[in-house]
Amino acid sequence: MTWRERWRVWKRTHGIRHAIFALGWLLIVLAPLVGPIPGPGGTIVFAAGLALVLQTSPWAKRKYVRAKRRWPRIGSWVDWGLRRKSAARRREREKLALAAAAN
Repeated sequence: MTWRERWRVWKRTHGIRHAIFALGWLLIVLAPLVGPIPGPGGTIVFAAGLALVLQTSPWAKRKYVRAKRRWPRIGSWVDWGLRRKSAARRREREKLALAAAAN
């Protein structure tokens, strides 16, 4: 078993999911405090916290999807920042649809 497989199995345990969720919220709360430090620290800390929360919380995923539907431009930036695979697939489908419409 590779270390990635072990991590995936370990990450599914109840306590670890709660710890990852709590760490994500902690990072989100710390982002404004890190923001005044020179550089993009607050943005990176917020994005890391958001990624952890979205990984472990169905509630947060539903809220995220609703926000993306309401503000699609912001949602596309978040997808880009989080490097979401679903966003990459969506962009590829859009490119293929545009190419098919042009032909």
